[in-house]
Amino acid sequence: MEEIADMNAIFNLTNLPEGLSPVEKLLNAFEAHESQEEKSLEYYRSLMDCMPKQSTRFLMQLIVSDEEKHRAVMHAMVATLKGSLTWTKPAGFLEGSDLAGLNDRLRETTEEFIRLEKQGITEYKALAKESSGYYHGLFKILLDSMIRDSEKHVELLKFLKETTKA
Repeated sequence: MEEIADMNAIFNLTNLPEGLSPVEKLLNAFEAHESQEEKSLEYYRSLMDCMPKQSTRFLMQLIVSDEEKHRAVMHAMVATLKGSLTWTKPAGFLEGSDLAGLNDRLRETTEEFIRLEKQGITEYKALAKESSGYYHGLFKILLDSMIRDSEKHVELLKFLKETTKA
């Protein structure tokens, strides 16, 4: 019975304005965004195919790669919410831990990965500063993008480190 009370608290199921629970509204918003991601991806791909310069196609491919990751993340969140609402575990479901056998190994290496990512950030910042005037700022913007990716990696690694403590 306590689990049902916990589910009500997590998903705010007792507050049902206009017939939809907050988690259902969130699911609808995620599904709408997932659809927009797919349309954006199609548009980027078609635009990339029309680019005459290799450098422009390269930059567009970086965007397409990120959009593909965004779509995958959004799909996983949608699957997780749907699974929670229907008490199922559809493909892509994120809830639960599949790290049970890897916890010790992951915990041992996570701190080293964080250190490497932070070292990379420092190096990228130095390179960005040194190359800021090259190719109309292209190198700087690429390095700045890599810095943001590495900062994201640090955040994800810290999350993994915390979740493997349990």
